[in-house]
Amino acid sequence: MDADALRAMQAPIKAKYKDDPNAAVITLRASGELDSQNIACKVETGRAMAVAGLHPATGGSGMELCSGDMLLEALVACAGVTLKAVATALEIPLKSGRVKAEGDLDFRGTLGVDREAPVGFREIRLTFEVDTDAPQEKLDSLLKLTERYCVVFQTINKPAPNAVKMVRV
Repeated sequence: MDADALRAMQAPIKAKYKDDPNAAVITLRASGELDSQNIACKVETGRAMAVAGLHPATGGSGMELCSGDMLLEALVACAGVTLKAVATALEIPLKSGRVKAEGDLDFRGTLGVDREAPVGFREIRLTFEVDTDAPQEKLDSLLKLTERYCVVFQTINKPAPNAVKMVRV
């Protein structure tokens, strides 16, 4: 897809959202079923069932997906798609590229071993490796705009208000 095709595809969507801002607010959903036999949760992905379980650092077998890994994978997916869209819009040719995310966890927090240890990632690092002949100022713009428009990165970077509730069924 080139820049003109991307603009043509997005123009009516952008116009709709400009005319009706409420139309741009979409609620995304995810759900899963608790496994009745194991410490696991079966998450519906829209394509297949993903089974998440304990990370080996917390006693898991490593056979199920780790939700921390899934978070990083969501970041890589979103950042990669955003990078490609921005590069296309700016007409920055990318011969190839790779997106990497890594994050540091202190499992003492999630296991309750140390109340001072954080539960969650201490730090997340996102790296883009691109093969391109584009000048550095174009790459600087590409990085800035990718960071700005990546939904997952922005949600991690500036968390939205959260709510948790328990409902008896």
